[in-house]
Amino acid sequence: MAQDKLRMIPLGGLGEFGMNCMALRWQDDIIVIDAGLMFPEEELLGVDIVVPDISYLVENRSKVKAIVLTHGHEDHIGGLPWILSELNVPVYGTEFTLAYVEGKLEEHRLLDDADLIEMLPGHRFTLGPFSIMPIRVTHSLVDCVALAIHTPVGVVLHTGDFKIDLSSPDGKPFDLHAFAELGKNGVLALLQDSTNVDRPGYTPSERAVKPRLDEIFARTKKKLFFSCFSSSIHRIRLAMELAHNHGRKVAIIGRSLDNSTEIAQDLGYLDLPKGLIINPGQIKEMAPDKVCIMISGTQGEPMSALSRAAVNNHKFAKIDPGDTVLLSSRVIPGNEKGIYRMIDHLERRDAKVIHDDGTQGLIHVSGHGSQEELRLMINLVKPKFFIPVHGDYRHLKRHAELAAEVGVVEKVILLEDGEILDLDKNTAVKNGKVTTGRVCIDSGGSIEVVEDVVIRDRKHISEDGILLPIIAINKRTGQVESLPELVMRGFAVDDEQVINEARNIVQKTLNSSSAEEKQDYGVVKEKVRNDLKRFIQKSTSRRPLIMPVILEI
Repeated sequence: MAQDKLRMIPLGGLGEFGMNCMALRWQDDIIVIDAGLMFPEEELLGVDIVVPDISYLVENRSKVKAIVLTHGHEDHIGGLPWILSELNVPVYGTEFTLAYVEGKLEEHRLLDDADLIEMLPGHRFTLGPFSIMPIRVTHSLVDCVALAIHTPVGVVLHTGDFKIDLSSPDGKPFDLHAFAELGKNGVLALLQDSTNVDRPGYTPSERAVKPRLDEIFARTKKKLFFSCFSSSIHRIRLAMELAHNHGRKVAIIGRSLDNSTEIAQDLGYLDLPKGLIINPGQIKEMAPDKVCIMISGTQGEPMSALSRAAVNNHKFAKIDPGDTVLLSSRVIPGNEKGIYRMIDHLERRDAKVIHDDGTQGLIHVSGHGSQEELRLMINLVKPKFFIPVHGDYRHLKRHAELAAEVGVVEKVILLEDGEILDLDKNTAVKNGKVTTGRVCIDSGGSIEVVEDVVIRDRKHISEDGILLPIIAINKRTGQVESLPELVMRGFAVDDEQVINEARNIVQKTLNSSSAEEKQDYGVVKEKVRNDLKRFIQKSTSRRPLIMPVILEI
């Protein structure tokens, strides 16, 4: 490897939304920015989460110095338990981000061994050849930072997720001044969030939703159910302020919401009037117009509190005719079906549902900068090289075009997961690829990787069903004791004749097998599977998964 080159290797997040993970390498030192997860598409049957393939980091285990986090959303910290179970390295994050990380690691019993180090915006720290300055940015979560990484060849600026909000509700606005200073001193490469590259103009401030939400609180005559992302601390705070102003007590329902409000209170982001919060069990004692129920489940997740309340299956959250349900969030692509199904159930309960469908006024604002903010950032830092990050390929491409239009960037580089970019003071050149991809995980009690073959089998069974030929063989004589049984699931054959013939095929295969073959159950199963597969395909044009079962008698 060239000794005087900085290597940039995206391991996730460039070509998909989620799974954000980027490695920076100088000689024998590697730092990793973010460790996110992605939620699975429908075709990944039964998979709970998807994390980046970190083979490159595992191969270079001794060189990895730390993981540095920009903020606490799942697509930036959700892969940590998986990565830390493979590589136990220090994790740097802001106070609020680390509070989320602690909860996540505790759940996976990894907290005791973890080395979590708090970083402060505006305070530089050093990791080997990298000197890192976290810079405060605004987003839909609190305590988010961009990272200005000073390397031997120049400054690499990673924006993390951001929008430019100069009147943030927590009094900690976007630090424009720090970015302008960087621009003055020269930035080698800017890596910028592409999420909202399709949206013209500016993203409204978090405060912009207050007038419309205030109006809804004022007009609601019965119970008000308020739902937003559990990480939207500003929105939670605003809802609680409005509830207080309108004389409503607040009940919090849903584990994630409970957890977030607790952390936000502990860290001083929520300062609640005494007696505002009531226990969910007290809801039924309150007059309907004196209560606001903060409830989790904006995306229609099947077991979330709001989904259960929508079908009248929640112990405390009972939705009555005339109640208002306010969804102060956006529809995440892919979740439409679940959300609209939940809204249908709410409408059946005669509730008034207000959601972000474009007709309800401003009840939600994005946490990501729109086109003008992206242009402003590029103009402010005037990078030599520009690399769009966070998004599907179409977003990265559109973002690259936007950066080129601004006219201050010397070279725009479109990178995808796994591509290696070699940088020095004057050049940026792609140089080969490393192994990347996705690792599918079923997260029950432990972290279990689901191999491709398992997903293929699940898909096969879901489309064509399963057929189990059950064969009873006498252990002593090796003789088949009775006519083979056929058990079918998800695969129906009405024709009795076909079923009888299939039994006969299995019988025939067994009769034509030698005594030696019959003693080797592996061979018997394979022969039965092949003969039966040919017959079923020919007579029904279906391809069920065939799994012969041999019972020893």
